[in-house]
Amino acid sequence: MRFIDRDNNSKFDNEGMTFRVVNDEGKEVECEVLFTFESKETGKNYIVYTDNTEDSDGNTMVYASIYDPDSDETALTPIETDEEWQIIESILQELQEEAGKENEENES
Repeated sequence: MRFIDRDNNSKFDNEGMTFRVVNDEGKEVECEVLFTFESKETGKNYIVYTDNTEDSDGNTMVYASIYDPDSDETALTPIETDEEWQIIESILQELQEEAGKENEENES
């Protein structure tokens, strides 16, 4: 995916922020930042985002990439190691569990 920064001010530091990318098919797609974080294990910064599409089971598609928050040019770099994916998946699982607990509390 190629990042498109129309405003030249995107730094991926706000939840709910949107940005545009060109996907593998050459289509421009708007994405929403879910969260960003820095991993102490890898020393890298990650962005987790969605284009709000769903898979065949109705689950929202979520993506993750590496990015450099200090760079003047915002670029998304693919995640290539299983270790990095495991870190991201564990954070997503924790967030889903927290959201589930909050929903249960609100329904009580």
